[in-house]
Amino acid sequence: MDTTFVKGLQVIEALATHPTLTGVTELAKHLGLTKSNAHRLLQTLVACGYVRNLEQSGKYELTLKLWELGAAVVGRLDLKTVAVEYMERLCQLSGETVHLSVLEGTEVIYLDKVDSPHPVRAYSRVGGRAPAYCVATGKALLSHASASLIDQISLELKPFTPYTITTPNELRNELEKQRQLGYAVNRGEWRDGVCGIAAPIWNAGGHVCAAIGVSGPSDRFKPRNLKLLAPTVVSVAQQISARLGYRPQRDVAAFNVPSELVASTV
Repeated sequence: MDTTFVKGLQVIEALATHPTLTGVTELAKHLGLTKSNAHRLLQTLVACGYVRNLEQSGKYELTLKLWELGAAVVGRLDLKTVAVEYMERLCQLSGETVHLSVLEGTEVIYLDKVDSPHPVRAYSRVGGRAPAYCVATGKALLSHASASLIDQISLELKPFTPYTITTPNELRNELEKQRQLGYAVNRGEWRDGVCGIAAPIWNAGGHVCAAIGVSGPSDRFKPRNLKLLAPTVVSVAQQISARLGYRPQRDVAAFNVPSELVASTV
């Protein structure tokens, strides 16, 4: 185990639990470090944004960065709790594997999933990652991401299948189209023969925080099926958003599933 990493965590814990602001000498004594080691650790944590140096007093205190990270984790846990019943319902209605994804850097992480009852289905694992520009949930998230993130991803485009988006213009056009539609489609761009459709989930602050989608073999995701699935996936995403406290300009649509959807997908 990296002892420097451990000592850095000990510094954070000491600053968090100490009743008053702490200086280098006091911190070094408390942790059994030399003053030079304590100072070096503090400077590293300052550079990373976890600690603030109060120059007038020579003391140090934690910033809110740890709180922000913790709040993000709590938000994800709440998201899973809220989403699970909708994921199960969407799986029943579509007959396909349902994914709940969040964006981390340029990739999506599969936060949760409900497997399709079909023996042939899309393979994935909770905690797994995929390039955001290649999968439906990732593209649903990127369609509301910052321009700087899109620029970054545009420099990293590479093909995984013959259908992968590989040019910046194609990516930007695709994301703009999907932003207007309200949902995103994967046409076998990450794994050949595996397609999907997804919609963004909004939080109480009015930001896209996750995406929900269904995926499966391409022979079950023909254009007609995608057209039928789209309003259902969007409706589920809207309802999860509403449960998270999101209030759009217009009322969230009821969970209205076209009758032909059930007939065509189960």
